[in-house]
Amino acid sequence: MASVPPGIRLLVSFDRDQWYRALTFLLTFLLYTSFHLSRKPISIVKSELHRNCSAANELSTMASSSLPSLHSATDCSWKPFDKSNYKQLLGAMDYSFLCAYAVGMYLSGIIGERMPIRLYLTVGMLTSGLFTCLFGLGYVYNIHNLGFYIFVQVANGLVQTTGWPSVVTCISNWFGKGRRGLIMGLWNSHTSVGNILGSLIAGYWVSSNWGLSFIVPGIIIAVMGVVCFLFLIEHPDDLKSVHAQSSSPGKSQAPANSWNGVNGHTEVYLQYKDNKTQVYHYHEDSVQSRKSYDTELLLPRDSVCVPMQPVVVVKREPQPSAISFMGALRIPGVIEFSLCLLFAKLVSYTFLFWLPLYITKAAHLDAKKAGDLSTLFDVGGIVGGILAGVISDKLGKRATTCAVMLLLAAPTLYGFSMISELGLGPTIGMLLVCGGLVNGPYSLITTAVSADLGTHKSLKGNARALSTVTAIIDGTGSVGAALGPLLAGLLSPGGWDQVFYMLMIADFLALLLLLRLVTQELTSNKSRPISAVELKEH
Repeated sequence: MASVPPGIRLLVSFDRDQWYRALTFLLTFLLYTSFHLSRKPISIVKSELHRNCSAANELSTMASSSLPSLHSATDCSWKPFDKSNYKQLLGAMDYSFLCAYAVGMYLSGIIGERMPIRLYLTVGMLTSGLFTCLFGLGYVYNIHNLGFYIFVQVANGLVQTTGWPSVVTCISNWFGKGRRGLIMGLWNSHTSVGNILGSLIAGYWVSSNWGLSFIVPGIIIAVMGVVCFLFLIEHPDDLKSVHAQSSSPGKSQAPANSWNGVNGHTEVYLQYKDNKTQVYHYHEDSVQSRKSYDTELLLPRDSVCVPMQPVVVVKREPQPSAISFMGALRIPGVIEFSLCLLFAKLVSYTFLFWLPLYITKAAHLDAKKAGDLSTLFDVGGIVGGILAGVISDKLGKRATTCAVMLLLAAPTLYGFSMISELGLGPTIGMLLVCGGLVNGPYSLITTAVSADLGTHKSLKGNARALSTVTAIIDGTGSVGAALGPLLAGLLSPGGWDQVFYMLMIADFLALLLLLRLVTQELTSNKSRPISAVELKEH
């Protein structure tokens, strides 16, 4: 007999629960990757909505491409973004999406606690795909109404709020506190992976047919919504009913003379502890009896004899109610981390929405090359998120880890603004470093910190607070995400230096908001690395 291949031995070494955990990890990773993939195109298309007209005329002779364009290259900018205040208009589009996202996030967590996560997430992804495609159809049907694009951005911002509380709650249900920083750091790289894929997909069509830069990501997130409906398992307990049903057929095959319920029997006999027998007569939906006893055993007449066994009645504990908004705010650390994330996300989303345009102007690259180069910021973000998780696991100090990275990020941003004008090589290096330091705290707060606070000991085991706490933290952060691109649009006409000064101030404010928690961690003897005991919590 041939030996079993080592790959097969590896596969069978994992038990069923580990496979389900891996499926949940991968599926939620891909689901939220598609969310960020569908958000990224607007930052890539900005430089196409308002182009350098002289450059456009030079490129007009190169109109022949793999995909025919519906509009001539000599059209230059896309109305209404052809005006001198185009930066403010583009900033208003970002602001409309992010403001709707911030407002909707506070409601999303509360709604998500009270609805099945799988259905809630599926509906959100399908509608998000619809509105993302609608933005691209503006190019196909030659729509130049600013109100149309603002409406699509607002609607898309609202429905996209279904994503984050749902996936964080789901992944936290499957993975306990053991190595949460590392697991969440790896898992949260979906944000950067989605941004990278969104940049590459949008950049492929941006110069020839920017409508497809939105339509293709819209189709992808809608398809992933269907996958979510078919395969997402919200909680390990949801599998118990499936396993019970699969194991019950072999155990439920009873002999023909076994108890069949009321059907076929007009009388049933009750055998009591005191060996007394009493007849119950069934009349439609009612049961008439002469006596009542505390403990009894139902047996049909002329049926098999069942030995008397003691019956233990276990009272089922009531399900904990979902936590209120104010109750979630009272959890220690929620307010500080929420406000810190406001400024950290302000910096991250300013890069997300404005970095390709900045590279286009500073490095004098076309829209596609600028979009491809901007993905290096997200590559650095993946490394930064994982490092933040690993370090915080080792030290047992989440706030301190965030504070150190924020402290290093501010001068790095200033260095990037200076070095980006020196050439492509230094720009690549600084993009990687900035991405790691900016996205590291953002990743840690939105994942491991949110999960820790959502299962805080003050909740006494009430796991239904997780979605609400996650929504409050990310919703507050989304206020900063809305302000950042708006302020960038207002400040950039006066020079990009003003934008970078704004980003450095935001980083220092985020650091100040964590000082109290950092002091507590450094002075507390309870702060420690994750212990081996905690690793046993799935």
